[in-house]
Amino acid sequence: MRKIHLMNEAKRDATIAIESRKPGPSASLGVQGKKLSFRRYLAASEGGLHIELARTHGKTYGQALVDADPEIDVEAVGRSLGDTQTVFLSAKGDVLHASPKVVDVLFGTDGKERERKDPQDVPGNCNDDQPVRWTGRKLGKGDAITRFAFRRTVQVKHVDGLTYDFLYAMAKELHEEGKLVMIGAGTKGKAPLIFQDNGKPYRGFLEGRIDGERYKLLLHLSDMELKAPE
Repeated sequence: MRKIHLMNEAKRDATIAIESRKPGPSASLGVQGKKLSFRRYLAASEGGLHIELARTHGKTYGQALVDADPEIDVEAVGRSLGDTQTVFLSAKGDVLHASPKVVDVLFGTDGKERERKDPQDVPGNCNDDQPVRWTGRKLGKGDAITRFAFRRTVQVKHVDGLTYDFLYAMAKELHEEGKLVMIGAGTKGKAPLIFQDNGKPYRGFLEGRIDGERYKLLLHLSDMELKAPE
């Protein structure tokens, strides 16, 4: 199990465990009682791609498609594919024999490129000396699911009797109010949650459920806020 350093509303903190929750099985495809298998087939060879056809036929490209179907390689198209390997290509379509250099590209709200820079290492912040904080910002469950797109959910678990009381009190408060509370990293709880070095940043929403002395504390993670277009 991984760890998270969490602070509650009373500014008490503890290091506890988190565990990813696996979704339930999805609906099965196919006819009941029959096994379904997936296969991949070759749709086009390199010589049948648009760039190569345009280079070969030039101004007669359109007529060539009508007359002879040069985009179809009858010896290759339709063959079943087995295991494949990823190959990186340059902008000119040449095979790269070394991994390409990764560059961060920043775009503005208008969709235009604003800046390019070398990527920087971003450390994880969920199990640091500085705990992840209960912000006090709460919202109803209905509001949360219509305002944010949730990507993952992890379950927060106690590691001993003291952390059981610590987490149960959180779950009880949220359960009785029927709300989620936002949690964040940093000294004021405004920074996103990053669970591992160079990991994806998320907004965290804590949900609590109780049943007698049993509790469940779920941390829902979102990387997208849903907004109506202007």
